[in-house]
Amino acid sequence: MGFLSDQDKQEITKMLQEMEQPVKLIVFKSDANCTYCQETAMLMDEVAQLSDKLSLDIIDVDQEKDKAQAYGIDKVPALVIEGSKDYGIRFFGIPAGYEFSAVLGDIIDVSKGDSGLAERTRKELAKINIPVRIQVFVTPSCPYCPTAVRMAHKFAIENENIRGEMVEAQEFPELAQKYEVYAVPKIVVNDEVEFEGALPEPHFVKQVLRILK
Repeated sequence: MGFLSDQDKQEITKMLQEMEQPVKLIVFKSDANCTYCQETAMLMDEVAQLSDKLSLDIIDVDQEKDKAQAYGIDKVPALVIEGSKDYGIRFFGIPAGYEFSAVLGDIIDVSKGDSGLAERTRKELAKINIPVRIQVFVTPSCPYCPTAVRMAHKFAIENENIRGEMVEAQEFPELAQKYEVYAVPKIVVNDEVEFEGALPEPHFVKQVLRILK
């Protein structure tokens, strides 16, 4: 029994028709101490089968440490959505529940190589010339979290200095404790700026730009 129903597959297949260029789904897994690695790989395999423009790579971090290091993967399960290049889009933890919608949206954006952000936002993000890591802590049952995740990933597409990460708080409780995640979505930028909520685009970029001050 798969994760996706026949109706799900039909709807996703229709959505993926918007894809323009090929996209690779890269799942990083481990056979040791990883609760949802197998499920993440199975879910992405089901998705990859729904479009001839999608492909799937599954990488065991214990056997291919160099690849994990090259992609900056320090915990599993992890998912990278890669197009003509690596845009810095990361999912840490199974992207299930509400977060699954973020995966599909990211696939479309990456296939087009376009963030879809407002022109003003693009100009603001162009100011960022240092490495920026945006961690978005989520839970699968949070309906507002995908909006924040998508925003971080769109920022990553727009500026190569930015890396956007979804982090499933329940799967990585030590990180949730470290960053005092009591409500989601919680966004942490370079361990310097923290804020909560699925903020509108202008407010989200304003918070991220605080690292430059």
